[in-house]
Amino acid sequence: ARRAPARAPVVAATAPAAGAAGPPAPIPGRTPARYRVLPRTLLGITSLILALAIGASFSGVVLYSYYQYRLDQTNDRVNTLISGYKKQFQNAEGRLAAQTSQAKSQIQAQLVPLQQLEAQAQTLTELVKQAGPSLFFVRTQDQNGQPSVGSAFVVASNPTQSLLLTSYTTVAAATQSPAPQVEVQQGAALPVTVTVRTWDPAHDLALIVLDRGGLPVLYPAPPIPPPAVGERVFALSGLGAAGGSISQGAVTEVSADGIEHNTAISSAYQGGPLLDSSGRVLAVTSRAYAPLGFSSDGVWFAPYINFACQKVLDCPNGSISSST
Repeated sequence: ARRAPARAPVVAATAPAAGAAGPPAPIPGRTPARYRVLPRTLLGITSLILALAIGASFSGVVLYSYYQYRLDQTNDRVNTLISGYKKQFQNAEGRLAAQTSQAKSQIQAQLVPLQQLEAQAQTLTELVKQAGPSLFFVRTQDQNGQPSVGSAFVVASNPTQSLLLTSYTTVAAATQSPAPQVEVQQGAALPVTVTVRTWDPAHDLALIVLDRGGLPVLYPAPPIPPPAVGERVFALSGLGAAGGSISQGAVTEVSADGIEHNTAISSAYQGGPLLDSSGRVLAVTSRAYAPLGFSSDGVWFAPYINFACQKVLDCPNGSISSST
């Protein structure tokens, strides 16, 4: 009889002790999740690392591109702002320069009257300084024994004597007998007695001789061209602390009889020179000369200086010069 094969002993499964931990029992026919996600071979692991690297690189490229895009946008905005600011700044500079130029023009326009006054004051001072050494204040008496004053100026001078031209009205009493004493004075110097030599009542001119030589001469202006209407003229007197005083006006008419002007003159000015702006003598100041037969207040006639050559002076060439 056949013998039955021996059977392996059946080991009875013993249940784990209560509270003992152990790995969960696998579910038959199902692969664990970690094996489905993570590769289990070297090639798989390498592929995974390569994929992660490529993904990271792509992400870096995307992030850098986005960063560069935003940076470019920011730079564009900044450049636009800077360009706009520069343009506004340039416009503001242009407006400021225009306003500055306009303000300067307005200031210059407002300064013109002041500059003219300053120029006139300087001109007056220079004229007095220039003519002062040739000016004299004349003092005498009239026919009634009352003071008579005026001015005189040097028209010729040699080493011993000087010839002074003045107003006949001032020294009229000294042309008669008995004649009062006639004195001339410069500034604070003592008065000096002079002699009335010749005169011309029609043109209100007279010549006095001073026994002092070497004095500067005031030269006449050339007769051509004559002064224009509106031209400034200056009357000078020998009375003044600075060696003389001055009054300015303008020519209102020019004729064969003389110059009509509106320069304010007092008795102390009559017989003094009427100068142009360069200091040359145009005429002799007078308060009595009236070639039209009448006088008007505020407007005076002045005989030309060369009228003195008719009766008062001996002028070789018909006009007053340094050799008269």
